[in-house]
Amino acid sequence: MSLTAALAAAVLTAATACSSTKTSGGSGGKVQLAHSGKLTTCTHLPYMPFQFKKGKEVVGFDVDLVDLVAKDLKVEQEIVDTPFEGIQSGEDLNTGKCDLAAAGMTITPVREKNLDFSHSYFEATQALLVKKGKGYDSLDDLKGKELGVQQSTTGEEYAKKHAKGVKTRQYEDLGLLLTAVKTGKVDAGINDNGVLYDYAKKNPDTRVTTEFDTGEQYGIGVRTGNDALREQINKTLKKARADGRYDRIYKKWFGKEPAK
Repeated sequence: MSLTAALAAAVLTAATACSSTKTSGGSGGKVQLAHSGKLTTCTHLPYMPFQFKKGKEVVGFDVDLVDLVAKDLKVEQEIVDTPFEGIQSGEDLNTGKCDLAAAGMTITPVREKNLDFSHSYFEATQALLVKKGKGYDSLDDLKGKELGVQQSTTGEEYAKKHAKGVKTRQYEDLGLLLTAVKTGKVDAGINDNGVLYDYAKKNPDTRVTTEFDTGEQYGIGVRTGNDALREQINKTLKKARADGRYDRIYKKWFGKEPAK
């Protein structure tokens, strides 16, 4: 067999392995799922209140929204916890590890080169978390201090550009970053406002001191070119916003309905 033929056969085999289930969705196309009867979601835990473990179950705002998509596809959602780098690089989607990625993920031009996004389902901005009593109200206040950042996030990118004279310490996940702030291992932490306000509410010895106007939009990611699934996600989100389910899910996790 020629090299060209061998490569073609390998691609065909991989494509077949990732299309064991076909379910009607999108704009009349076929949604192909990696595993029969399941909508497999890649995420990176914990990212409360978007996705986190409660006992043995993974729950959260993103989880509830993707459950709506799974229901429309007449399948069950299955969640895979995986490093964030494999999500934002598109690798986990390209290899069929999951059908979609829902990880409180901001839509950025760099990420759009690696995967396709649904319409935005949440607005966010960066914010600063400190221990209560610490007077760090801006990045300038942290000059000569240490700022915790989460690896491969928009918060890390913002800190690289704007935290001049500030030493950064990288953490693999949000939980480690938040613990570092709470225990004083770092002077402050930067991350999305939604997760930081949620943490400060549950941990009154910390507080959010400021927000940075980054104007971010979260999207659900799919493999590049997977238009049928992306269109189904958009269809489900649009319907949920129209019939009030989105508002109810939002209030469940954030304590209030979204601003209109």
